Amino acid sequence: MRLLYTLLLFFPLLALAQGQRFHVSGQIFSSGADSVYLAQQFGSTFKNYAASPLDAKGRFELKGILAGPDYYILRVGQQNLNLVLRDTSHIQVFGDGRNLLQFCNFVNSEESRQMHEYIVLNNDWRSKADSALLAIKTDPSKEAEINSYMTQAYSQFQTALQSYVGMYANSAALILPLSSMQIDQDFASYEKLMLPLYQSFGQSTIVQNLYKQYLAKKQEREAADPFARGKLVPDFEELRTDGKKKMKLSDLKGQVILLDFWASWCGPCRAENPNVVKNYQKYKDAGFTVMSVSLDSNKDKWLAAIAADQLAWPNHVSDLGGWQSKVAQLYGVQSIPFTVLLDKEGRVIATNLRGAALEQALQQIFGF
Repeated sequence: MRLLYTLLLFFPLLALAQGQRFHVSGQIFSSGADSVYLAQQFGSTFKNYAASPLDAKGRFELKGILAGPDYYILRVGQQNLNLVLRDTSHIQVFGDGRNLLQFCNFVNSEESRQMHEYIVLNNDWRSKADSALLAIKTDPSKEAEINSYMTQAYSQFQTALQSYVGMYANSAALILPLSSMQIDQDFASYEKLMLPLYQSFGQSTIVQNLYKQYLAKKQEREAADPFARGKLVPDFEELRTDGKKKMKLSDLKGQVILLDFWASWCGPCRAENPNVVKNYQKYKDAGFTVMSVSLDSNKDKWLAAIAADQLAWPNHVSDLGGWQSKVAQLYGVQSIPFTVLLDKEGRVIATNLRGAALEQALQQIFGF
């Protein structure tokens, strides 16, 4: 139950002030402890804000004032329970001190209960993983069989995790699945949790610090991303379909441009072409155009695909270099279809818009 606590290592201690009153009581029987503490953990150090003795039946009561809404820990001997204190509700905690992980109940704090639910879910998966490693170490001949089982178990865990995130999409409890993610490894998934968490519990000092770190990482990524929204894309000049005349991307400045990398042999590209044609016909008189860069190497097949798919815009270019296309290399294209929607100044609006997403983007731009 230490997933959340490591987050606090990087955050300064909270200074107590005239802030929020709290009231936490309950009963933890058979814990072997003589007191409970309301605390936060910073690295290996606990900051206790209140303490209460446990009577002979394990009953306790904690009252006081905290700096503000945030995540806290109820310390019971060597065991810790996560609490979300966001208002003055009287929270009650009941549990069996011999196994708080499995036998614990929270009253008047649904988010605390949700956090505990995640701890149980995650602990079950880790127990399976540890048991599998031990079994393989004990009998290496069963490695393939155990790995097959664990692959299914991991898939089930991921399904349960997605269900958890979906059920508690507006809860402060999202901090726990967030804390198990690496922002550098999957920024998009991290962002999907960070934004609703900040909206839900932005009063939390911990969440505020995480949000600052997220913004810094987002700015860093955008600075390194050549297709980040608002960036100017590089200009280029390439041959038209006649193989003699050239045109530049900048020749189309003043129009909204869909820069479309495709090829006659690309099935998904050809499947998307009717949608591009439909949107071109709808918005061409309003200032929208398409510039298609082909990764074909056979000119006849390229021209035949243009005719067959009725790609009516005049802006078709290619050096017939296939994957060695100079423009594709300039733009770092690694797969097609790849599109970049540009504003009238040649700045990125979005990338890889297809189907309804492209139509919605153009509706927002042109207003119809």
